[in-house]
Amino acid sequence: MRGYRKKYHFPWRDGHQFSLLVDGEQFFRAMLDDIRNAQHYVLLEMYLFESGKTADQFIDAFIQATSRGVQVCLLLDHFGALKLNAQDRHRLTNNNIKLVFYNPLRYGRWRRNLFRDHRKLLSVDGRVAYTGGAGICDEFNQQLHPKMYWHEAMIKVEGPNVQDWETLFRENWQQWTTYPLPLTPVEYESTHTGQLGRVTQGRALSSSEVVRSFVKHIRNAERHVWLATAYFVPPWKLRRALRRRALAGVDVRLVLPGPHSDHPSVRHMGRRYYERMLRDGVRVFEYQPRFLHAKILLCDHWVSIGSSNVDRWNYRWNMEANQEVDDTEFASQVQQQFEADFPDCVEFNYEEWRRRSWFRHAREWFWGRIVALLASIKNRP
Repeated sequence: MRGYRKKYHFPWRDGHQFSLLVDGEQFFRAMLDDIRNAQHYVLLEMYLFESGKTADQFIDAFIQATSRGVQVCLLLDHFGALKLNAQDRHRLTNNNIKLVFYNPLRYGRWRRNLFRDHRKLLSVDGRVAYTGGAGICDEFNQQLHPKMYWHEAMIKVEGPNVQDWETLFRENWQQWTTYPLPLTPVEYESTHTGQLGRVTQGRALSSSEVVRSFVKHIRNAERHVWLATAYFVPPWKLRRALRRRALAGVDVRLVLPGPHSDHPSVRHMGRRYYERMLRDGVRVFEYQPRFLHAKILLCDHWVSIGSSNVDRWNYRWNMEANQEVDDTEFASQVQQQFEADFPDCVEFNYEEWRRRSWFRHAREWFWGRIVALLASIKNRP
């Protein structure tokens, strides 16, 4: 335990109930229900918050909460909230809702503008928290996009880790406003036992706890390593860990976006790594029906779900945070979700991939050069 405290901001804690929520119909409904039942306060830290029908539902729920005397505090990334229109901002700020923006964009500070808050967190009354990869926008809404909604996973947290999530929120909040968090301490006795959880984080231009934990658990996996991510441009250390476990006989699988993506160029960047992965025994799947936006890593009985994609940009410029779970039952639920997605994927094999066209080779080479260029930005004065 001492080693964890030195390397990680938070230790492992017992006494949780974790729930896997897949796609917007499940997690939006659960999140809105908890906001509507809030008694003391609601905290939301979010990257994407865009005007639309989904945002309307959340804004209405926030306003209803403040009318009951609930304190509502929103911390939104300024870039991720550019599509939150003036009318919605007015509705928020004129209904006793405290709205704060992370790193407001400024002319003349182009490098500074790259730092973003990519975390996703909803916490209610200190009792329940949600995290994962979703944003408050219509792309995740199955009712609005029944065929092309983004495929996503969120995790509902009940137990001691909720306080850890609120600590992260408070630390970030205090950097961007002098307005104190008006939180009413909520004391409760957890009735849950047996499920271990830990919150890991990543900060721009610093060593990422999320990546460190990923590499550690991949190296120690004995049965399987299954990874789903929306953007696959992994650092060398993570690529090596995946390949070595596959060479050691562990079932290593990548589930990545197929033809549907909000950033097709990133897909081409990631494809340049397929050949080496496939050669060393890593199985590569591309999800076909919709955009795969989930961020999940499953290693035997350990799971990590959160905001962090497996791409260098995230680790270099973004604030991230993931919920880790060490529990056989929960890991089984996550495994079942992977198994439900595999039939909707195209799997590549090494020989077929080597025979791809020269045009695909050239496209991957070109985007590989772009990756190198982006990496060089860090070292510029």
